[in-house]
Parts: sequence; C-alpha cells; structure tokens
Amino acid sequence: MMTADKIKIVFSDIDGTLLTSQHEVTGRTKAAVQELAAKDIPFVLVSARMPAAIYPITDELGVKMPIISYSGALVLDREGKTLASTKMEAKPTRQLLQELAAKFPQITANFYTDNKWYVKDVTDKRVRREMDITSAVAENADFTQLLDQGTYPHKILLMAEPEDCVLAEEYFREHYPAFQVVRSSSILLEIMSGCVSKAGGIAVLLKHYGHTVEESLSFGDSYNDIPMLEYTGQSVAMANAPEQVKTAAKDVTLSSDEDGISAYLNGHFEMF
Repeated sequence: MMTADKIKIVFSDIDGTLLTSQHEVTGRTKAAVQELAAKDIPFVLVSARMPAAIYPITDELGVKMPIISYSGALVLDREGKTLASTKMEAKPTRQLLQELAAKFPQITANFYTDNKWYVKDVTDKRVRREMDITSAVAENADFTQLLDQGTYPHKILLMAEPEDCVLAEEYFREHYPAFQVVRSSSILLEIMSGCVSKAGGIAVLLKHYGHTVEESLSFGDSYNDIPMLEYTGQSVAMANAPEQVKTAAKDVTLSSDEDGISAYLNGHFEMF
C-alpha cells in the first residue's frame, strides 16, 4: 500500500481521466483532490488543453494548483507564473499549415499560443463543440499573419473525422519528424515541438518542488499520456483507456465515469 510519505505529488490528465464522459467532475473526485491538498500533496492537472480551459476545472475543484498545459509545452506554477515554455519553430510550422490546407482541407486547424486560441472560423461546428466542452473562447485570425508577426504556437490542434485523423497522423509523423504528432482522441490530433511531452512537464515541476520521480503518481487514459505513465514512479490507467495505455501504466483503476481516481486513492493511500 502506498503511504503519504512515499507519494509527494500527483499528476492527472483531464479528459477521460479526471472528467467523466459527460465532462464533469464528480463529488467523490473533488473530495479526493481536496483531501490531497489538505495533506499538502500537490495535485497537478496535465493536459493538452490551454490554460483558459484548465482553470475553470481547478476553480471547480476548489484547489489552487500548478498546471501543465499543451501536454508539457507550457508549465505554470500555482500563481500562474511560467516555469517552462516551448513553442513550435516558425518555418516548419508554416510549411505544415500550408500542407494541411492543401492535402487535408476537410480538417479544422487550431493555433494555440500562451493563453490564446486562434481559428480560421469561430462558427465552425467543431470549434463550437470544443468551446462548449472547455469553456475557452476561440478568436478568428490568419495563421500566416500570426507567424509573420512573430507569434508562434505552443500547439496546433487538428479536428477531424476518425479516419482523417489517422491519415493526418501518419502523414505528419512521416514528413515532420521534428514535431510530436499524437492523437488525444479519435477526432483530435495534437502537434507540438518534438521536445515536448507530459513527462517533460512533470520533470519541470518535480524540480520546482524538490521531489523525485519515485515520489510521483500519475493518472491517464490516452495515447499522449503514455510518456507520463511510463515516467512517474507510480502510474495508473483508467479502465476506459486503450489497451496500449493500460500496458504502459503500472496499475489500472475504474473508469472516469466510476470515480476511478477517487477509488484508487481510497484503496491505496493509508491517509484516505
């Protein structure tokens, strides 16, 4: 059984892990996070989301915490101060966006930088859906103009039908090896700097707090969680995770709809 003196910090993905399939935080999960905070064990949200799409959840949890945004490309402390920031380079990003428009016109592109979310058309149904889910607000912009003025992205998000998502992932992985290209769901493809990962973001916060890898615990459910699950001293996949993700984790808990995080903490921490 894990004890409070062994685990010093807990990291969790958001969608499909902390949140239910209805994008909600359950009362049991909220209570578990607050119990960790009461024991001075930081609970850190690690997500491909932008900060503006993470903070409403920390507010709902009622706990002030650091966050790892854009799957590790932006790390902020409890006060919102930047601890690490890695953006995509202008030239290959420009080329990628041009190829995307030419080869995959049916895919919706999103340009994220710091706490800004830019799209070509805010009325796009896919964009509206993401706004409804995350509470973040997109703005219309010309991506080429953004790059021309020196505004580079932390992340390019592609929204597509499942079959197009697979094709785009294969293409951009093959032709842009300097970038990290990974699906965060069957309809979402995340593209970031190749040196970015959730594990890298966790390393920044472990150094910030003075904790070791062995003192960390992580929860995740998707492919972009694998580096995190393989990195932390203890790791737990949700029951709703694909088999590849479960294999990467050291343990498996109930699904996010069944209070998986709360169930695991209550079953393995002596302090609960």
